[in-house]
Amino acid sequence: MRPYILTETNWKAVKKTQVDVAVLPWGACEAHNYHLPYGTDIIEAEQIAAEAARQAYEQEAKIIVLPPVPFGVNTGQHDVLLDMNMNPSTQFVVLRDVIETLHRQAIYKLIILNSHGGNDFKWMIRELGLKFPKMFLASCDWFKMSDQKDFFENKDDHAGEMETSLMMYLRPDLVLPLSEAGDGAAKKFKYPAIREGWAWAERQWTKVTESTGVGDPRKASAEKGEKYFRSVTKKVSQFFIEVAQTKNSEHYV
Repeated sequence: MRPYILTETNWKAVKKTQVDVAVLPWGACEAHNYHLPYGTDIIEAEQIAAEAARQAYEQEAKIIVLPPVPFGVNTGQHDVLLDMNMNPSTQFVVLRDVIETLHRQAIYKLIILNSHGGNDFKWMIRELGLKFPKMFLASCDWFKMSDQKDFFENKDDHAGEMETSLMMYLRPDLVLPLSEAGDGAAKKFKYPAIREGWAWAERQWTKVTESTGVGDPRKASAEKGEKYFRSVTKKVSQFFIEVAQTKNSEHYV
């Protein structure tokens, strides 16, 4: 039993527990090239949250990891079989109910550990922050934390070298041989404004990539995945610790 993982602990322990910060892993259920499982984002969110929480707990941070939300925004993949979409408006309602529960129980800090690029919690946090002014609400995109160039030869956008390496380390039993993977080739928007990042439009996935992957996975390895996992979880745990140990009146310097 890991006492910082809500699904594994029990009422006997919880009733005596002080919680300063709750962590909500949030993933997505979608195709990841030909070789990775649909649950890749869920597995990554759950495992990174658990390891970062372990490190924080061992530093006496009073932390609890909530069950992961398995569905993300997949509107751009609506025609990919069994890619499961949860609309942003639905995510908002789910998040509101989680926050309302924590608020009622005087747990006033929540960190969303996001594992899916299609999820965007900023506008939700703005709106829900007004409704629950006692709450400290933050989202954390673990995949943006470390420069991929320090670990990988090819930049990963979706199911490329980084994610494949992570899954080779975390769940090798769910990864097909790399000979089965597509090369991750993908089309880009024709508009310079979008390519340069100051304009945006949603990608229609089946018009962009044949394999559903964006990024070449063929140089992935479990060794690379382990190094990246250690780096990411160390950074995430430090964030957890800092938030847990900071009073809600002292978030600014």
